[in-house]
Amino acid sequence: MPKVAIDGNNVLLVVPARGGSKSIPHKNLKKVGGYSLVARAAMVAASLDWVDSAIVSTEDNEIAEEAKRYHLDVPFLRPLELAGDSSTSVDMWKHAWLASEAEYNMTFDISVLLEPTSPLRTSQDVTNTVRLLLDGEYQAAATVSKTPAHFTPEKTLTINTDGAINLYINDGSDYSLRQKIPSYYHRNGICYASRRESLIKRGNIIENHCAALIIDRPVVNIDEPYELELANWLESRPIVS
Repeated sequence: MPKVAIDGNNVLLVVPARGGSKSIPHKNLKKVGGYSLVARAAMVAASLDWVDSAIVSTEDNEIAEEAKRYHLDVPFLRPLELAGDSSTSVDMWKHAWLASEAEYNMTFDISVLLEPTSPLRTSQDVTNTVRLLLDGEYQAAATVSKTPAHFTPEKTLTINTDGAINLYINDGSDYSLRQKIPSYYHRNGICYASRRESLIKRGNIIENHCAALIIDRPVVNIDEPYELELANWLESRPIVS
């Protein structure tokens, strides 16, 4: 497929897929709708004709082979120090960006990050995120979902050492009606996009003038086994916009 530059920018797409996972062993190879999480991210990547290079960042040989089967490049294996539980997304993404520039002998103006654990994305989600980044002259962009009212700070509780409940926010009792709670949003992992300066020079993703693309349909970011089951159930349902 011939590549079509998006506003003249060179674009790197990164799928971060480490092999370790405490809650679900080899989580990124688990299947939703008949395809592994890595495969689903790769298939979206393959549908984007404005992406110059699409890679997987992994330290795991089995994941690397799965990525190759679905046409993701594997120009390097991720260093082990960037594959542990304490490694950050910023450090991983920065390494993938710079290592890819060295491998392909080019500078990428923009990079897109697709977390395999958010498997219910569409190619339009990714395109919309990048268009939002470019059209609004933002430094970065990220997809978000609205946080259910019962998970907001006003409804959150803490428990003392003696077992007594406290309100997380002192005036939380004033928000007994859901309609009075402000709108909150959380990152859903469907897509992140960043300009080179924001991530490489400043080490920021959402802290530096980052645009929010609200995803208003049900999605899931898989961390626990029940969320894998939920993702399969949602995938089998028609998308309601």
